[in-house]
Amino acid sequence: VVYAVVIFGVWNIPGARTLINPLKLFTIGWHELCHIVAAILTGGSILTVTIDPYLGGATIVEGGHPPTILAAGYIGSTLFGGVFILGGFDTLVAKILSFVLGIGLIIPLVLVRDKLTILLTLCCEGLLIGFWFIAHAQALRWYCLFIGIMNVFYVVWDLADDKFFRKANDSDCTQFAILYPRISAHVWAIFWLVFQVGVCIAFIFIGIVSFKVCSHFLLKVR
Repeated sequence: VVYAVVIFGVWNIPGARTLINPLKLFTIGWHELCHIVAAILTGGSILTVTIDPYLGGATIVEGGHPPTILAAGYIGSTLFGGVFILGGFDTLVAKILSFVLGIGLIIPLVLVRDKLTILLTLCCEGLLIGFWFIAHAQALRWYCLFIGIMNVFYVVWDLADDKFFRKANDSDCTQFAILYPRISAHVWAIFWLVFQVGVCIAFIFIGIVSFKVCSHFLLKVR
């Protein structure tokens, strides 16, 4: 809950929102990748892809199955975030996910030419490496949890960009409302938010149960 509030604040405060550009690019990049994969799997072709921390992400597709392609973004972001939430429960899982994060932070730079964003990305990479050596990598767990929450609740940041910053690329909720005119964007937002909260709670329970069982097993072995 604390992370969600902090991310919402930093994501929307002018100036402060620039500081998390690398993490935003990572989150937006994964979201758009899910759209791309769904488009290809349903027979569509990719025309253009935009990954920008200020304008938002956008994947322009020709053909394919629009509902599936559109839903893939939020579903993919939520499940991906859920996996990172599990990293908050176990150091080994966090270490494995740190490699995913390390590579994922670098890839979006192919489309970025902003020097400040590149510098901030290097700082995020530096933190990632440094956290390996703090309290036996316990700090990595908190880093993974932060990334998990950022991805799980992508619909919140997506809508906030729409409402407060009028970004050039509409949120997926707006696109759903265009696809299904009888259902407003607000209703879609509620639907996806409930879905994401449910998935978040599910992964938290999975983490508690799985790693509690592992801990008890290790204690018995010792």
